[in-house]
Amino acid sequence: MLFEEHAKIRNMKTGRTHTRRKKEKRESAQKPLRYTYSFVVPRSDFLLEFLLRKLNGMSRNSVKSLLSSRKILVNGRPVTQFDYPLAKDDEIKIAKGPVRDLPPLSASTGKKPGKERFKQRIIYEDEVLIAMDKPAGMLSVESDTDRDSAYYRLAEYMKARDARSRPYILHRIDKETSGVLVFAKDIKMHSMLRMHWNEDISLREYYAIVKGTFTKKEGTMTAWLKENENHKVYVSKNRSGKKSVTNYEVVAENKEYSLLRVTIDTGRKNQIRVVMAAHGHPVVGDEKYGDGSNPIGRLGLHASALAFMNPSTREKVMIKAAVPKIFWNYFSKEGKCGGA
Repeated sequence: MLFEEHAKIRNMKTGRTHTRRKKEKRESAQKPLRYTYSFVVPRSDFLLEFLLRKLNGMSRNSVKSLLSSRKILVNGRPVTQFDYPLAKDDEIKIAKGPVRDLPPLSASTGKKPGKERFKQRIIYEDEVLIAMDKPAGMLSVESDTDRDSAYYRLAEYMKARDARSRPYILHRIDKETSGVLVFAKDIKMHSMLRMHWNEDISLREYYAIVKGTFTKKEGTMTAWLKENENHKVYVSKNRSGKKSVTNYEVVAENKEYSLLRVTIDTGRKNQIRVVMAAHGHPVVGDEKYGDGSNPIGRLGLHASALAFMNPSTREKVMIKAAVPKIFWNYFSKEGKCGGA
């Protein structure tokens, strides 16, 4: 009897220790990392050869040691593979200490397993392309303070099916914006698409909830955008910045807000948010350019469709992500919902 009590106590202590270690590991993975070096890849390459050129004077064995000790990150994910393929604009960082992976998708909790929930986010896939409906609040690619990202999760999803596969970044959307985010699965496809990405896109469609109503129910806003030293974009008065063209159509409205279908001819940083705010119609929930109004509890911006030409087949690729129900419900509750 005494032995059984001791065993029970020991098991309880072991369970608490295991839980504490899992928690510490999870928290450690989310801590902001410190880096010794940071690079942006200018063209296709392999990781070890790229590092040997950049870390001039460091021996091959020393660079391999950095890899094996999990100090090398590619787009926020620790990589140990020497011949890991790199693409243009990949971000390489060398951490001061070993970096753990984030908790795997299989560790997610809820009614459905994490992998299954993530799989439902995949809205398009073929042999060379894969796209997801990115949720609001998730980065496209990691930052110094937030390692969880669409890239990170998609890399894990692909690696589970093929250990040597990886996604290649084609474009990004803001953290608080939901919707279509496309990656290449093949480095050759990535190179071909990136070469003329902006020119080959035939449709960039968004839905936005903005403050106020419009006398003119559809129109085009042309503006020149610049960025200040704090990385905040603004409309230039003397047309000295980058030209942006934003087309809008009102599809629903109430006394205070409007739901717009927006297409942009140019893919400038924060374009819709900046231009709408400059015209007195800030996107709701926008902490950077908005006026504080937030009737739906999130940024009112969703990337609903992206269309472009597949450079290999010359066929049009159209990828759509359904507009969140909360966008429509907000206006239907007011009894003034229009059609898309």
